Amino acid sequence: MCAALNRLKAKKPISFDVQAFLDSAGVSRRIVEYRKKATIFTQGEPGNAVMYIQKGGVKLTVVNGVGKEAVVAVLNSGDFFGEGCLAGQTIRIGSATSSEPTSLLVIEKAEMIRVLHAEHEFSDRFIAYMLTRNIRIEADLVDQLFNSTEKRLARALLLLAQYGKDNQAQRVLPKISQETLAETIGTTRSRVNLFMNKFKKMGFVTHDEDGLQINSSLLSVVLHD
Repeated sequence: MCAALNRLKAKKPISFDVQAFLDSAGVSRRIVEYRKKATIFTQGEPGNAVMYIQKGGVKLTVVNGVGKEAVVAVLNSGDFFGEGCLAGQTIRIGSATSSEPTSLLVIEKAEMIRVLHAEHEFSDRFIAYMLTRNIRIEADLVDQLFNSTEKRLARALLLLAQYGKDNQAQRVLPKISQETLAETIGTTRSRVNLFMNKFKKMGFVTHDEDGLQINSSLLSVVLHD
């Protein structure tokens, strides 16, 4: 129980100072703006840059040989993605789509490698971020293998709402479709709809004009044996 709580409450490494990075001399980077549901890159394209989400959100997906799509991750501001190019991935193994209006800092591969060697503070924060995300991926795998659909959905909602950040009792989750939630936790839309209705009746989640309100009491679903 404590392990599950700690995984959910683990905070991201502090975001590096993007403006200072932009202002540094000789840095090869650019800011790119995307509207909602815009394609950032597609599976099979050359992988030649790392991206940092300044604001907005990004959905990462993979399509298999028969055309079935799976959601790999839903990322928020402060997250990096596309870092596979640093580890020898010459092509993108998945696709990235903006889930809302999004601003990205795009750093070319060669420049990213140079900065990691030359700017130690940035390097330390990037490595800390990658280690934290690796822990998250391991927790996701355990969740997928051993937890019920209800628990997986509750955990996904809490993570998307960045539970534990600023110790707020309620956080607003930007609009996300039940199809995306179903693909994220490996179930059907009808199952997600069933449990979302249950969570609403119990007061764990509520809808308003800003999006989906996630109450921290939803954690009880994750911790319940």
